[in-house]
Amino acid sequence: MTRLSVNINKIATLRNSRGGSVPSVVEAVINCQKFGAEGITIHPRPDERHIRRHDVYDIKPHIYTELNIEGYPSKDFLNLVIDVKADQATLVPDKPGQLTSDHGWNTVEHADFLTDVIKQLKQNRIRTSIFVDPSVEMVEGAKRVGADRIELYTEPYASLYPKDPEKAVAPFVEAAKTAQKLGLGINAGHDLSLKNLKYLIDRIPYIDEVSIGHALIADALYMGLRNTIKEYLDCIKP
Repeated sequence: MTRLSVNINKIATLRNSRGGSVPSVVEAVINCQKFGAEGITIHPRPDERHIRRHDVYDIKPHIYTELNIEGYPSKDFLNLVIDVKADQATLVPDKPGQLTSDHGWNTVEHADFLTDVIKQLKQNRIRTSIFVDPSVEMVEGAKRVGADRIELYTEPYASLYPKDPEKAVAPFVEAAKTAQKLGLGINAGHDLSLKNLKYLIDRIPYIDEVSIGHALIADALYMGLRNTIKEYLDCIKP
């Protein structure tokens, strides 16, 4: 059954825009879980423009579901993830100043680097997920470097979905089938929303987890956090 992990980066972005501690990321974590979220995702970046290093330590004691930390696997990132004992590390190939993730790893070209990173994380009993484009070759590469899961980068699906849902989802179905055959878990994230989420889950019902932040937090401005989380859960639960 697919789990919903709520990315709270945008809560931190709003807080940082004014300074101080409002809205509270800790409160967001507590309430997201209370309202039904089955995980919390954060993506601390080197410039700390949203989630800050101290937030990670503030949040961790309040997690009773799962903590998924996304990021480029620099030495500082790995030290942080290992120190707080995250449940899952999602490795993304972002440059330091990148606005948002916009492509997956080339798991063939970066195989040696990813193998070393994953070895460190597994030694610390942290589940690993590699952010990949919907490519059979990249999924196979993720298996070879030792990942536990892949996270399918779903922005291309979200962009094409309004015009041609079947064409939009087709490469993701193929990539997911490959991952399933190889014994890899499957996560998905980026630009998923109430408009396109259910169709993706209907076509790939064995997705383990979706990580959703921007659209969910935006919807919560109008519907409230409790109602919004319920709406997203309704999209992914049979």
